[in-house]
Amino acid sequence: MDFFDRFAVPHPSFLIYASMVAIGLTVIAVLLGITYFKKWDYLWREWLTTVDHKRIGIMYLISALLMLFRGGVDAIMLRAQLAIPDNKLLESQHYNEVFSTHGVVMILFMAMPFIMFFFNFVVPLQIGARDVAFPRLNAISFWLFFMGAMLFNISFVIGGSPDAGWTSYFPLAGNDFSTSVGSNYYMIAIQIAGIGTLMTGINFITTIFKMRAPGMKLMQMPMFTWSALISNLIIVFAFPVLTVLLAMGTMDRLFDTKFFAIGDGGSDMLWANLFWVWGHPEVYILILPAFGLFSEIISTFARRNLYGYKSMVASMVVISAFSFFVWAHHFFTMGQGALANSFFSITTMAIAVPTGVKIFNWLFTLWKGKIEFTTPMLYAMHFLPLFTLGGVTGVMLAMSAADYQYHNTMFLVAHFHNVIIPGVVYAMLGGLTYYWPKMFGFMLNERIGKWTVWLMSIGFVLAFIPMYITGLDGQARRMYTYSEATGFGPLNMVAFIGAGIMAISFALLVYNIYYSVRYSPRNIGNDPWNARTLEWATHTPVPEYNFAVMPQVKSTEAFWDAKKNGHEIFKGKIEKIHMPNSSGLPFIMSCIFFVFGFSMIFSIWPLAIISLLGILGCLVYRSFEKDHGHYIPVEEIEETETKLRGAK
Repeated sequence: MDFFDRFAVPHPSFLIYASMVAIGLTVIAVLLGITYFKKWDYLWREWLTTVDHKRIGIMYLISALLMLFRGGVDAIMLRAQLAIPDNKLLESQHYNEVFSTHGVVMILFMAMPFIMFFFNFVVPLQIGARDVAFPRLNAISFWLFFMGAMLFNISFVIGGSPDAGWTSYFPLAGNDFSTSVGSNYYMIAIQIAGIGTLMTGINFITTIFKMRAPGMKLMQMPMFTWSALISNLIIVFAFPVLTVLLAMGTMDRLFDTKFFAIGDGGSDMLWANLFWVWGHPEVYILILPAFGLFSEIISTFARRNLYGYKSMVASMVVISAFSFFVWAHHFFTMGQGALANSFFSITTMAIAVPTGVKIFNWLFTLWKGKIEFTTPMLYAMHFLPLFTLGGVTGVMLAMSAADYQYHNTMFLVAHFHNVIIPGVVYAMLGGLTYYWPKMFGFMLNERIGKWTVWLMSIGFVLAFIPMYITGLDGQARRMYTYSEATGFGPLNMVAFIGAGIMAISFALLVYNIYYSVRYSPRNIGNDPWNARTLEWATHTPVPEYNFAVMPQVKSTEAFWDAKKNGHEIFKGKIEKIHMPNSSGLPFIMSCIFFVFGFSMIFSIWPLAIISLLGILGCLVYRSFEKDHGHYIPVEEIEETETKLRGAK
């Protein structure tokens, strides 16, 4: 039994035991369902081995929605615990575990795959490419992310969850204070997923620079593609810092090195600095693609070209540069001195300027536009005032002297969510609604979609505005309870009600998908929104090769010009098309990574060595593999094109 004791949850509860049962039953049901419907061959052939950027994008989307549910459940538990004074729903240890995992899941395993979904599905279509630059690398990127996410999630039922916060500051995350394997899960699971993300950054930078359609100059790319390019450049510069940081943290925990020790030459502040050197650019890795999505949505439904294209691009470039010079505002109160605080205070306020430029660009795009209030546009309209409020409170926090009052209070929690939820979640859901018909050939129900937006915004305001007030009154974050004498109870109950309304809005989104699958019409054409960019010029569903003839681009809105001004974008004749072959190696290799990560977490060294050799074996096999892809013959392309045009 000693061997199995290491896998036991150190702080068990009824919720954890119930989760164990639920996870076990779910896995059994899924396996039985696949077997009963004889879908193993289909699953392996069409999904597990695919290198098609569109299918990989959809797998990112499914992962993101699953993690949105997981992180949302955590959020409801947190708000329920704080809804009333002296609540006993969660013990302090379980509260620590829940808020630690909530932050990691929402930032790294929900928001990141959501933007990866848009990168994968939209960018190659927007630039007129037939796939990404490195299709096989794209597949391993997804599967490494997925295995990292799954490894992190099993910590809840095997070995115990991380409990040192989503930032995992040392010495709290060290062996002295985090005695379970929870922080090992944090270090290694995020490391595996982060390697996949870094590969994605390299892949999409290469794709955008080298695979644009003939005639498409950099300053003619759609705004979302620009945001993807800059976001991936930040990934390539920021994620290596996280890789090194997590490697150092892993060595501190597994091999008792002293990188982040208080004594012995180590420094706990080294962790804080390196974490936020990655962590603050990470915020812009998320928010810049969201800005790109809102730019596409607003210009489409305002029926106007985007105002100030060059200034939008310039502002994103400035934001990306400034994002690496603001990290120390996360610890103004830690004694770094007035000079350092002043520098980071100034840079933090300065980065608000290019963000404000974007707000005015969107407002001027709307000015005199023929606005159509579709569900995606409604997300954008709600985003503008709510995100601006979050930005203003960010400027308040940027003042280092005032930050001594705001820091580590619920005011900071409210600000962060006030930026991320309208700025990222609204963009992801608005973009999902916008691109849904291109993915699946039918639209989500507009009436249910608009109810979802309004409920989400009402719930958001009720959930987070009270936190500003309780934070200014002194309610500290990370505290699992408070006394009735503090007076925080009524506003925390309002926040809990708001979180409940937001949960209802997410449930309504799920119902919308179910309802639309059953009842939405399928005869919607290739361009149901009357959009402006190149991804809407191809068929729905999008064929494997994306475009039978490579588009010719002469403007920032080639498809709109083709519709309104008669420009021809598909010139030339159909020729055979080279496409990559599917491969099971990325999936197999990622499974070995999962085993390697699990064995490292629990210090099972023989298994770790065997799995490491397996990873190296996969790399060697790939090095000697001769796979030159395949050609789709002209006859097959013409047959597909005839079918997709609806010809008999």
